[in-house]
Amino acid sequence: MDIFGTLLWPIKWAIELILVAFHSLWTFLGMDPNAGITWVLAIVGLVVVVRAALIPIFVRQIKSQRRMLEVAPQLKKIQDKYKGKKDQFSREAMSRETMELYKRTGTNPLSSCLPLLLQMPIFFGLFSVLNDASIHADRGGVGVLTPTLAESFSNATFLGAPLNSTFIGEWNAMMAGDPFSASTMFVAVTMIILMTASQFITQLQIVSKNMSPETKASPMFRQQRILLYLLPLVFAFSGVAFPLGVMFYWLVSNFWTMGQQFIVIRNMPTPGSDAAKAREARLARKGKLVVETKSDADEAEPQKPTTTQRQQPMGKNRAKKQNRK
Repeated sequence: MDIFGTLLWPIKWAIELILVAFHSLWTFLGMDPNAGITWVLAIVGLVVVVRAALIPIFVRQIKSQRRMLEVAPQLKKIQDKYKGKKDQFSREAMSRETMELYKRTGTNPLSSCLPLLLQMPIFFGLFSVLNDASIHADRGGVGVLTPTLAESFSNATFLGAPLNSTFIGEWNAMMAGDPFSASTMFVAVTMIILMTASQFITQLQIVSKNMSPETKASPMFRQQRILLYLLPLVFAFSGVAFPLGVMFYWLVSNFWTMGQQFIVIRNMPTPGSDAAKAREARLARKGKLVVETKSDADEAEPQKPTTTQRQQPMGKNRAKKQNRK
């Protein structure tokens, strides 16, 4: 029994439903149902639906990152406390105190990976749908992707490259003497470069602009630096086995993430970060920056004069004389 396939079945069914719905929409609007651009736009529509559904998760991610910022100084204290101690007892104590801090503050150091992890089942489902449509077009999909539609996708080309082709497959075909594989390989390499670059820029936005000095001195910054170089490498090495249709999905998803990150960093930056300083400068130029000064606070809450001198009782005649003055 294929347990992995059984788990992916409902995801594949939903993916086929969304994909076919957008394909029908573009066909209804007059596009060629068998054209590669029609299927590419259907994949773009799939990205929009999936990423829009993940917006609440993205909001939770931002809130979790804010909490991580708040605990960054405490993490630094724990790190300094056990700095230079390499024995097993110290390492276990440091790990225990760190996990207790995460539990007490409700933070999660892997929160930045959550949207990516939630997309992975969808990614594998899409890979399976497109791969099955290419290899077993006569059987169709698990749901509304009929054999006719699967055959249409299997024969569709975009920029002269079949949507079901992979870099490895075209490389093997070229080694076997197929001269037409070179153009498809060029499209595949371009897609891989764009996927890798967009993922790198997305992580670079966070590391370079949206981290405070306290966060950059914390262990979390090292994790972000690792992701900055690790995730693009994952795309670069694994992309050679992705069908072009899957790469289109991932590339458009990366562009969505880049735009989403740009909007959040610009309008809701991390306090103390370079992005926050840039936002304050923009608001100051527009005259919209409200800064509460000490004088403003004094005017809002006038303080009563204080004196250490003991007040003497005053008679009625003496009080009248002072009032006349």
